[in-house]
Amino acid sequence: MKRRPQEPPTCRFENSAEFRFYEELNDFLRPQQRKQTLAYRFNGNPGIKDPIEVFGVPHTEVDLIVVNGESVGFDYRLKNGDRVAVYPVFESFDISPIIKLRAAPLRHTAFVVDVNLGKLARLLRLFGFDTLFTNALTDAEIAAISAEQQRIVLTRDRRLLFAKAITHGYWVRAVEPLRQLAEVVRRFDLADQLRPFCRCTACNGLIEAVEKQAVLDLLEPKTKRYYERFYRCPTCGKVYWEGSHIDHMRQRFAGYLQGKAT
Repeated sequence: MKRRPQEPPTCRFENSAEFRFYEELNDFLRPQQRKQTLAYRFNGNPGIKDPIEVFGVPHTEVDLIVVNGESVGFDYRLKNGDRVAVYPVFESFDISPIIKLRAAPLRHTAFVVDVNLGKLARLLRLFGFDTLFTNALTDAEIAAISAEQQRIVLTRDRRLLFAKAITHGYWVRAVEPLRQLAEVVRRFDLADQLRPFCRCTACNGLIEAVEKQAVLDLLEPKTKRYYERFYRCPTCGKVYWEGSHIDHMRQRFAGYLQGKAT
């Protein structure tokens, strides 16, 4: 006589809480979940970071959690009946009177950029931002560098931002590099920190003024003839000069150079 297979036990949740995600955090939710109150069912008292990431929101994108009207940290243990509001990072606002989820904004702004954002990395360097980028970095290496060197992770892969080691990170929404630059400048309130043409776009080093004679052998004939002021990256040796290409870039990026990213 054959026995009927036993049905798997039904998982019953004893507790429930309500979550609401605000502003750009909705980008991480499924379309049907956006801009509405969501039920979360659970057992025990899990740390509040767990359900936030179950919904698909990386902890690096969150700067304020309010439970039942009171701000809490990631160490808060969820309770039955809790009403939870989750807000994105406020880089341009001071919310110090309430519990922030990381020690402080990284006011020495430095980035580490993943393999999908090479053109953005060059643009950030063009405007003077310390930006580490190489095609050889793995996700684990990016997370370790971010933690060790206090760099903000920029990525198009939202899964990377779930790494526990990363405290400051951002999922870049735009696809086109100039729009990505505008998005990052707005997101981290960087208009006052733009320092164009001071950093090597090839290797990230800070360029220095150099005598023409010292780089004469590296110059093309027309460059030797028409230009007198030169700069060199001490890290990779690349030579720069203020030619017509600089004027072209100043015109192209005029809004950024005036601190008006659009």
